[in-house]
Amino acid sequence: MGTAVAMHLARAEHDTVLWASEFDAKVLPALTEDRRHPGLPEHLPDSLRVLGPDDLDTAARGIDVAVMGAHSGGARTLTRIVADGADNLPLVVGVAKGLEPETRKRMSEVYAEEVGHDRVVSVGGPGLAPEVAEGLPTAVVFAATEAAPAEEAAAVFRSKTLRVEVTDDVAGVEYCTVIKNVIAIGMGIIDGMGKGTDLDYRNAKSALFTQAFAEMKQLVTALGGRAETVNGLAGLGDTLVTSLGGRNRLYGELLGEGSNPETALKELTDRGMTVEGVYSSR
Repeated sequence: MGTAVAMHLARAEHDTVLWASEFDAKVLPALTEDRRHPGLPEHLPDSLRVLGPDDLDTAARGIDVAVMGAHSGGARTLTRIVADGADNLPLVVGVAKGLEPETRKRMSEVYAEEVGHDRVVSVGGPGLAPEVAEGLPTAVVFAATEAAPAEEAAAVFRSKTLRVEVTDDVAGVEYCTVIKNVIAIGMGIIDGMGKGTDLDYRNAKSALFTQAFAEMKQLVTALGGRAETVNGLAGLGDTLVTSLGGRNRLYGELLGEGSNPETALKELTDRGMTVEGVYSSR
């Protein structure tokens, strides 16, 4: 997703650097030599610069907006590394959709602790990475505790193909992004079972989606979020698109077909895919 966002920003004529940490070693050769992420359909725009682990000083120089693309388990480490390598991170946008495994903290809380301020924006809504990379029509929601940073980030990201809404319901957006991945795994399991029996199970999928969405609303509101957030892009929108075709649904499909959970996870990880729902489900 970090690569897809970098491609979008570069196409929007922003001076954009895609920085790969040491944890991105597997995909870095493809990014620099083939100019393409193995998990995305499009080649990188010519204007997008790609730098590796040893070039953080160059990548971080003069940052206006730092987009954090690491998954929830690596979000704190990445933010700490970037914060240490930059003079200043005035505005942070996080695209990870999960909770920190050790602390159960939301991503905005993790980012804020590491950068020392709360000008942190969390992204929610139906934004599948391949479609963002291709520049297909997409609508997302940016959440921050204050309106100013969310509006600043939205102004950078908005384009003819990307619509950005803004909200101050950070907890609502972030918990929606966690729960929707768990739902998508369940939907994928039904799809996988159907492939094995040559049946669609459309009634069962509809029933599961309806019940899961109702439980999402109960849980998010109990955790301090708002019901209208669940009804919007971050909840209903993201749950629908992830259940139809995201990485988490694909993981569930592999399970439904009979794959071992660890084997299925390794298969997707080796393809450069992060399956947040595995950790979120716990």
